[in-house]
Amino acid sequence: MPSYVSPGVYVIEKDFSQYAPSVNSSVVGLVGFASKGPTNKATLITSPNRLVDIFGLPSEGITGQGLEGALEILETTNSMYYVRAATSDAADASASIDFGSCPAVAVSNAYIGTAAAYPGPAHQNAQHYTFRIQVTDNAGVSQFAAPGKEFSVPSGTITANSDASSQGVALRKVIGGSLHTGNAGAFFDSTTNVSGYIVGSYAGSGASLSISAYSSTTAGAVVPTAGASGATILSQVSPSSGDTPGALASSMTVYGSQFTDASAAKGFGYVVESLYPGAGYNLGTKTNGDTSGNSITIENINGEYFDIKVNEDGVTQETFRVSLTQYKSFVELMINTAETNLKSGIIKGNLNASAATFTSTALTNYVNQISNIGTATYGLTYKDPNGTTHVLDGNGNPKFVKAIEGTYGLGGGDNGTGTTNQNTTALIGDATVADKTGMQALDDDVLNISMAAIPGISTESVQNALITLAESSQNFLAVVAPPYAVGSVQNAIDWTNGLATSRTAAINNTYAAVYWPWVKVFSVHDGLDRWLDPSIFALRQMAYTDNVAETWFAPAGYLRGRLTKPSEVEVKLNQGDRDSMYSGGNVVNPIVNFVQQGITIFGQRTTTRNASALDRVNVRRLMIFLRKVILQATRQFVFEPNDQILWEQVEQVLNPFLDDIKRRRGITEFRVVCDETTNTSARIDRNELWCKVLLKPTKAAEILIFEINLTNQSAQLGG
Repeated sequence: MPSYVSPGVYVIEKDFSQYAPSVNSSVVGLVGFASKGPTNKATLITSPNRLVDIFGLPSEGITGQGLEGALEILETTNSMYYVRAATSDAADASASIDFGSCPAVAVSNAYIGTAAAYPGPAHQNAQHYTFRIQVTDNAGVSQFAAPGKEFSVPSGTITANSDASSQGVALRKVIGGSLHTGNAGAFFDSTTNVSGYIVGSYAGSGASLSISAYSSTTAGAVVPTAGASGATILSQVSPSSGDTPGALASSMTVYGSQFTDASAAKGFGYVVESLYPGAGYNLGTKTNGDTSGNSITIENINGEYFDIKVNEDGVTQETFRVSLTQYKSFVELMINTAETNLKSGIIKGNLNASAATFTSTALTNYVNQISNIGTATYGLTYKDPNGTTHVLDGNGNPKFVKAIEGTYGLGGGDNGTGTTNQNTTALIGDATVADKTGMQALDDDVLNISMAAIPGISTESVQNALITLAESSQNFLAVVAPPYAVGSVQNAIDWTNGLATSRTAAINNTYAAVYWPWVKVFSVHDGLDRWLDPSIFALRQMAYTDNVAETWFAPAGYLRGRLTKPSEVEVKLNQGDRDSMYSGGNVVNPIVNFVQQGITIFGQRTTTRNASALDRVNVRRLMIFLRKVILQATRQFVFEPNDQILWEQVEQVLNPFLDDIKRRRGITEFRVVCDETTNTSARIDRNELWCKVLLKPTKAAEILIFEINLTNQSAQLGG
């Protein structure tokens, strides 16, 4: 308690308003396969659209019916966790991006009009120099109106007294500051060095840069001859001997180069991969002719930048503006590396330089590899119209490297399904690793899953593992079903009792329920009628029951068990069939096609063979709900003094909660005991607090019997 000494008025706030929190009882957990999306992770799904965006559409080519089940169940709940299982050989879809160099012309030390190079009064005062430039993209399309764009060096800019530095500044001002702007620019190693390049901003063997040069000196002046030492303004543009002043000097076209892989011979490559494995990322065509899957479109941006556009089903979803020369615009920093620092929700990048995979700690190597492209070994080269290859500058380091425009489709993705044993291993998963895999990812109290299934999978070991997980975690009810075409009613019963070829052990657990037979549903995604696992609709109706009634109401019967989407049941069940499935120790919940009422779930037994309140689904779901609420409501009391005051606080939290459940027809009577009778001195010495909660769950009226007594006319019936 705080100590108050001086006179005054003080306010002390104490909170005794604790109450039991609300817990969502409709959170579904599904485990299955998919053609895309994260693997071995419980991913929250809140709508059908989100499911399709993340995991793709269902299809008969995907093992199991996880996605089909998710779409059906999401019609009655907006809280689902989907775990995509995948075998170890699941593969990312990928596309190799073609890279190339931009065509460039080297600018040499040009002593234009100097007396040393060209004696004579005419060249002592050179008047005007003009460059005509045309740039084509990788498809050969001209970027300037014919005959090209002209850049002028005005009279007096470069004089007989100009040195190399001032000439470099002049050219930079005339043509442009660098490759950053326009379809062509001038790039210089420093602000005072005339040595540099005139560059086209498109890369690849189809890209070209055409340059012509002429001067407007006075009549009779001598035009510099090719090869004159220190006298050419462009090392690859040399006017022929005898050209007259004012005439167009000889022109040339420089072509870019292209390299597409990361071999040592090429020195550079880039692979774009799908963020997660799966065939759903592979570029393809749907049955209606629409584009499916993913592709990457490279669009040139003037200068050294280019856009990476990520397309899904033919529509651009993401755009990243990147550069190979600007550190902050590197592809990996703009998109992501591996599955960390995610910026794209669809792709990841993998830079390969001399077959070395890019990592976040290798940015220096990244820059060095780009630099190597400018050496004679890797070559910033061009091919002339005759096909002869030239190295523009064997000693320079121009770095004019860009991705080549085009659309690159992703391919090679694999879903990660294989043999039955491989799929079984993937679905069951591993609970011993830091990030649990397969169904083990559902074992997380934070997820608050209350019911779970693995639709379309009837493998005994997979179903047993799910039931075991439900029982050990005490968090959810596991729903399973016999395989499709198991046979007759007797075959379905034998399967549940472990007497079938596909099942050798009986299912006997209060945390599991079995539903049968399978039902036929029209699939809008492929236009076909498909037989779906009944566990899908069992979970669907449980969530529906939570919406229209309460968790502890039976998810069966005409009010809450009627299935509106299925059109047919695999096996038609009569009264005798239903009696056999539901009595005598048998625990199969029948799905019946009633003539007038339609297809209806007409049972709600758990698989326990013991006669107890927990042999019914509504009671088991009530107990799962109560356990979660009690745990959350009472964690605040851990480490509090273990005395009468604490015991009363526990009762004050639980009594109103249970009374509310009673008023909502979940229990008929209850009592909370937390006093000296439950907390003996021995228990207190062990730092334990014991509280006993006595409940009478409300039973469902499953068998309605009306006794009709006939009497004679003289009988007195009363009333």
